[in-house]
Amino acid sequence: MKLNEIANKPGATKARTRIGRGIGSGKGKTGGRGVKGQKSRSGVAIKGFEGGQMPIHMRLPKRGFNNISRKTFVPLNIGRLQEAIDAKKLDAKKPITIATLKEAGLVKNIRDGIRLLAKGELKAKVDIEVSGASAAAIKAVEAAGGKVTVLASEHNAAEDAKTAEA
Repeated sequence: MKLNEIANKPGATKARTRIGRGIGSGKGKTGGRGVKGQKSRSGVAIKGFEGGQMPIHMRLPKRGFNNISRKTFVPLNIGRLQEAIDAKKLDAKKPITIATLKEAGLVKNIRDGIRLLAKGELKAKVDIEVSGASAAAIKAVEAAGGKVTVLASEHNAAEDAKTAEA
């Protein structure tokens, strides 16, 4: 086989439609744009335009805001953790970290961290390090004889400093 002989199999590619090449082509004359008017011409941008009137999206009042410093945690339920331990994906005797959770395939992307939630049942004794945990999840892990370590983030450190001062 030579480089100049490489080609797709017959029928693998479809030729693009050549628009505006005579009325016999089926896409001639108006070129699929209909007839007349602003939309049949080039350079049209009329999505939110209301003829010079103030557009409705600018007339209506706005509410709320998007917090740019918001953290997005990946949720992890203790029931899912128990399933991974039962399936031998995780070793309950070793400390479970965010890295081991990712290796085991319990979370795909970590984002700003992992938050442990209390849905499901945990039977194994585990020592787990996560970015956040609900009170019920911590209680469930400690009831099974384990320990939850919540990693200090900038937000948690600021809250701890406030409570220490008070």
